[in-house]
Amino acid sequence: MCHLQLKTLLFVAWVAFYVFFIFSMRRMWTGKYVRSPLARSLFLNMVTESEDAALETQEWYRCTPDLLGESVQPLFVQSHLDSDTTVFLRRSVEKSSWLFTQLYHSFVSTVLGSVVSRTSINGFLGRGSMFVFSGDQFQQLLRISPDWKSERLLDLGAGDGGVTDVMGAHFREVYATEVSPPMKWHLQRRNFKLLAIDEWQHMGFQYDLISCLNLLDRCEDPLALLRSMRSSLVPGTGRVILAAVLPFQPYVEIAGGKWERPKERLPVTGKTWEEQVTSLTNEVFRGAGFEVEAVTRLPYLCEGDMYKDYYVLDDAVFVLKALDD
Repeated sequence: MCHLQLKTLLFVAWVAFYVFFIFSMRRMWTGKYVRSPLARSLFLNMVTESEDAALETQEWYRCTPDLLGESVQPLFVQSHLDSDTTVFLRRSVEKSSWLFTQLYHSFVSTVLGSVVSRTSINGFLGRGSMFVFSGDQFQQLLRISPDWKSERLLDLGAGDGGVTDVMGAHFREVYATEVSPPMKWHLQRRNFKLLAIDEWQHMGFQYDLISCLNLLDRCEDPLALLRSMRSSLVPGTGRVILAAVLPFQPYVEIAGGKWERPKERLPVTGKTWEEQVTSLTNEVFRGAGFEVEAVTRLPYLCEGDMYKDYYVLDDAVFVLKALDD
């Protein structure tokens, strides 16, 4: 009995120390508590740099078309920061300031991080929502009107369904796949038709649009995935919308939040964003039986935490159609 009480006391003390440590770290960087003149000067410089970075968000969309291959240059669609993206950023900044919520999230992530994937932890906590494109950007890429409708959408690796909602407004039936159990709960709450990972290509029908957003670099067999998507499209009119983080660095998440290289790696060449877009277009997608109809550069945004308001990666978003056999 005494041994159990001692363990409980030690656990409570550890939790209290953890909360105090995190809270102290947060206070140290809020400026109000920076007492040293040198430290305060450094902090103010950081704030200024942060504000400058906010003013330069248009860099997220920058592309030098001359660096794209000749066949890719006419396919590039210029995107811009719009109102929906701004709303997501503001909401992320607001959430990161919820100190006690962020403390709770940090504590749960520390406790579960060694046995549960980061994706599942985020799903359990209801945090880490992603933003790939707005409704307007989606319509611009597919060259559709706001009231355009079609039959079936399939979103592979749909996460919590936030991006699926953007696309789903244009479809009568919305299907989704996901491996994380907590994320599956979110998708079911949104009333999407949830399919097993190996079920979607055997449903007896085809899809008008298949979305594969930031999944190609996180799966074991990306070429097999591309070919399966091609064979699952409605002939002629079916399209794939595919996002890939560049530079292309494939890793697969396994249990315990660990990462390892996939079994199969795509032959993506080049160092710059433009060079890798050209390589994907001419070598990877064409080799899998696709033709690129449009491509744009967008920020892949994720809600932040108590250390950072939001996280951003460079995305290339492609619209693909199947080549004739």
